[in-house]
Amino acid sequence: MNPYRILVVDDEEDLCEILQFNLETEGYLVDVAYSAEEALKLDLSKYKLLLLDVMMGEISGFKMARMLRENPKYARIPVIFLTAKDTENDRLTGFNIGADDYISKPFSIREVLARVKAVMRRTAVAEAQPEEEKLLEYEGLVMNLGNKKVFIDGEEAQFTKKEFEILKLFLENRNRVFTRDEMLTKVWTDEVVVLDRTIDVNITRLRKKIGPYGKNIVTRLGYGYCFES
Repeated sequence: MNPYRILVVDDEEDLCEILQFNLETEGYLVDVAYSAEEALKLDLSKYKLLLLDVMMGEISGFKMARMLRENPKYARIPVIFLTAKDTENDRLTGFNIGADDYISKPFSIREVLARVKAVMRRTAVAEAQPEEEKLLEYEGLVMNLGNKKVFIDGEEAQFTKKEFEILKLFLENRNRVFTRDEMLTKVWTDEVVVLDRTIDVNITRLRKKIGPYGKNIVTRLGYGYCFES
């Protein structure tokens, strides 16, 4: 199999050089762009991962990521943000855009390499598994998307269709915060009118049903819900 190709987008040339050297030492093919504008001129579909700085020129990393997520050709490319913007709101913004990980500067190269490997591994597994055989797992919480069963530490739990779909949404997008409106759009696609309260009731039931993992479903006041890993 050909080595994975990664694009590093950062306006700090020294940092790009360090990242490129260390990633290539790990066997990856690495290209560099020093701005989002430069990166967007490339054929991004050939990359298996983007390492994206946030604070850059006229087009920030956040803005570039939003542009990618809105383009079906690039929407599924994994993105890891590398940034000095490390407040909770910054991280929430990154995950809401659809980031696969968020690493705050300054960081160790070993940490970056470990996070890159983790994202690559998750992506490879997701691409290799047909939907009917796909499992979503977090520790002892296991969802079988084929037979629509959920197991909590080896014991099967009974879920309604909506509870199952909410949990699926969370496990496929761990650490991403979903607003109530987003959840209504993604889970309640066939209903004409659904109240926000419906989300809260289902979340409460879901937390109880997944037992010790209920604490991983976190409420972000003013934002929505997420499953924190």
